[in-house]
Amino acid sequence: MSRSIVRLATALALAALPASAQTPRFTVGQTFMAGSTDPGEGSAGWALASHGVAEKLFMVDAEGRLVGSLAESATKDSDGSWVVTMKPGRKFADGTPVTAAEVAASLARTNEKNAAARASIGKMTLEAIDDTRLRIRSERPTPVMAAVLAEWPFAVYRMADKPVFTGPYQIAALRTGDGMDLVPNPNYPDAAQRKPVLLKRFPDGQTMAVALEAGELDMAFNLPVEALPRLKARGIAVKTFLVGYQYMMWQNTRREALSDPRVRRAIDLVLDRAELATAIQGGEPANGAFPKGTPFALNDPRPTDAAAANRLLDEAGWNRGSDGRRAKDGKPLDLVVTAYPQRPDLVTLQPVVRAQLSALGIGVRTRVVEQPGPISSSGDFDLLLWAVHTLPAGDPGFFLNGFFRAGAGNNYSGFSSAVVDRLLDRLAGIASAPERAAVSGEIQQEIFASAPVSFLLTPAWHVGVGPKLAGYRPWGADYHIIRPDFGL
Repeated sequence: MSRSIVRLATALALAALPASAQTPRFTVGQTFMAGSTDPGEGSAGWALASHGVAEKLFMVDAEGRLVGSLAESATKDSDGSWVVTMKPGRKFADGTPVTAAEVAASLARTNEKNAAARASIGKMTLEAIDDTRLRIRSERPTPVMAAVLAEWPFAVYRMADKPVFTGPYQIAALRTGDGMDLVPNPNYPDAAQRKPVLLKRFPDGQTMAVALEAGELDMAFNLPVEALPRLKARGIAVKTFLVGYQYMMWQNTRREALSDPRVRRAIDLVLDRAELATAIQGGEPANGAFPKGTPFALNDPRPTDAAAANRLLDEAGWNRGSDGRRAKDGKPLDLVVTAYPQRPDLVTLQPVVRAQLSALGIGVRTRVVEQPGPISSSGDFDLLLWAVHTLPAGDPGFFLNGFFRAGAGNNYSGFSSAVVDRLLDRLAGIASAPERAAVSGEIQQEIFASAPVSFLLTPAWHVGVGPKLAGYRPWGADYHIIRPDFGL
């Protein structure tokens, strides 16, 4: 698509918005947007917090510290339950006081409806002790309840005719798949100093970059690396930062070829992570599930060994023919590498991954899907490139339980390991951070041995800003793009 056509399409889309939405104080471009205002549905809780609409009881701040947001403390009681004490004086956007009863009702509802809210501790029972304290009991124990409550599913809300939240902004209009009008929450501190925000969703990073270049955006979050030289040449400020996300590639163990761990290990061994980092012009090769510099990171780099990868495929019975392609019992080893455009780097990585796997004699095709959710949840993929924050609450339990426990809601690869499940149960009883790091390291080693996923990179992301937001500071990820200090 030519740049002029993209500009015209963007201009027409903006012109189609109501007049009140065409002239906000700030216009922010993103490739993702909340598709629902119900935290019980999918990743809505994460997106709404990112948009500055929702808050949790606890959160991870700009320095990566676990801090109270709506809550002051979480204390373990003698009977094994947890007592959470709320901060006084907070209100929902409709002026209703934030009470323990309202919080208990919302978190219980989300825990029931959303599998991600059961990843770390299973089912929860919540009851209000009084207006400022609630008691939580959980199906599986945890020594780190504050970290659990900082996980992205646990947005706090009250149910009226629709969910009402507590963040610095509230939704004035939601155009599913297109954009969102935000206005200041009048019951949030310093509301009078805030200006409205138009969040504009773009189908891909290149289209968003063109809109930023044309002056239609005050900020564009997560730009594709290919657009950076052009934007910088035009004097547009770009802020680059390492994120808490990890890029990875799920291997679908339910597929016939990928049901053999030797094939999965061969794929993992042939991946050259340094070459992948070069392809996106930023980031670092991943050593495992967690970014370097965090307490749960592993020290040893993931190996690249093409000779060992070829031997594993030979052992698994996938032999090369005269054309160099591998086949078994007359069936070729053909795989599809899938990515999605909301994370532009994943699309950039596809041809590099294809070339590396092709060197093994694997037939590789690539495809890009508009939305990753249906593909991941249905298992309709061979190899799926994925981006996820693996320490959203500063603790490894949420990611490891949610993605690797047998039958977990985000276990996209269909992985099942009694050893990993036992280690996850063990992790649930450990409070010491060094001991939690040691057990999470054991879990990662078990994952490496079976290879239901290949950990690829800790990426760097790029945010383009105009003069109105020149002082904007990215916070390590996309969990808090719109914050209380946004534009102030």
